[in-house]
Amino acid sequence: MQSALPIVVFGAVALSVVMSLIFLFTRGSSYDEIGHGGLMTGPEGGVPPPAPESPAGRAERELEVRQMLIARSERMVGRGQPALDIDAEVARLLGPAEPGAYSVGLTEEVRQLVVARNERRVRQGLEPLDVNAEVTRTLQELDPR
Repeated sequence: MQSALPIVVFGAVALSVVMSLIFLFTRGSSYDEIGHGGLMTGPEGGVPPPAPESPAGRAERELEVRQMLIARSERMVGRGQPALDIDAEVARLLGPAEPGAYSVGLTEEVRQLVVARNERRVRQGLEPLDVNAEVTRTLQELDPR
């Protein structure tokens, strides 16, 4: 029995080496198959997504936002909080932005820049500017929307 063990081991190793060589030379490159699994969208795989401002793109965006809000509402209900009004939240999130309304973070960042600019003006001997008026002017000048 002991004399059969080395024969079986070497036979298995030899068979695996032969099979590896066969697979190596008969199969194409694995890198050629990347992206062909059906999960990718775009020119190589699947249907390309609709343009963002097309009716189909807006409908897809609304569907995704609605799904996100439904999940959030269910989590809130699970914690004992009141449920969200899904339709009102979708309208608020996807509706037109208020003119002249900027995010709090952007306004604060511009305010910090204006304060730094005022400090430089004071060091140069110039009179400081009105911070609120300068923040409004800078936001209107840059208009990130």
